[in-house]
Amino acid sequence: MAQDTTRFKIEVEDGKGLWSDVRGEDGRVLTFPSEADARAALTERFPVLVQMEKYAGGKRTRVIRILEDDDDWPKRPGGA
Repeated sequence: MAQDTTRFKIEVEDGKGLWSDVRGEDGRVLTFPSEADARAALTERFPVLVQMEKYAGGKRTRVIRILEDDDDWPKRPGGA
């Protein structure tokens, strides 16, 4: 039986249409085991933006499901 390895990340928009991954203090992209965990982290890190989306419209934050790439094509140097 295959193990569920689905992960989620959070992104924030810079106001000019460019989306960026949210990174931890170590510079690595933050990932979460569930969508609920990712949304909780998003609300914790960007409470004003999340609330603005509810009342003022516009989208400045999002949760993204990370898709697994079975064949990892093309091969990237250093596995990055």
